[in-house]
Amino acid sequence: MEALLYQLKELFLAKGHCIATAESCTGGLVASELTEIPGSSQWFERGFVCYSNLSKQEMLGVDALLIEQYGAVSQQVAEAMALGALQHSKASISLSITGIAGPEGGSIEKPVGTVWFGYASRTRNIVRTEHCHFSNCSRRQIRTRACRKALAGILTLLSTQ
Repeated sequence: MEALLYQLKELFLAKGHCIATAESCTGGLVASELTEIPGSSQWFERGFVCYSNLSKQEMLGVDALLIEQYGAVSQQVAEAMALGALQHSKASISLSITGIAGPEGGSIEKPVGTVWFGYASRTRNIVRTEHCHFSNCSRRQIRTRACRKALAGILTLLSTQ
């Protein structure tokens, strides 16, 4: 993980980007990992921890009807969270994560381990979402794997900027 974090640092600095994160099920793990790197204040703008539906609405401007229609763990909400993180920050790219870490809260349609990621770029005016399912994992494992997947997704986004 450390090698990935230093790769991210080099890309952020080389490309002049900074990031804002909007995390739900990971509860700030991505922001914590990113800020473990010395000098991260040069490229880490801010992190939102939006665990409840209300916090997603108040902090990121996610429409309550979107949550009601698709659920908090959905492609649509992940996209809205990523866009909201850009709109409520000076960052040039953003990441969002929303998922079901368990052990309760899953359903047939959205089992425990379902995670949606959103990536947005202010400079390229794009939003990309990604879905993962981490099966047969503990709550801690789901959160840790989602964090790693998110960091890899940021690397991919930065590499195409």
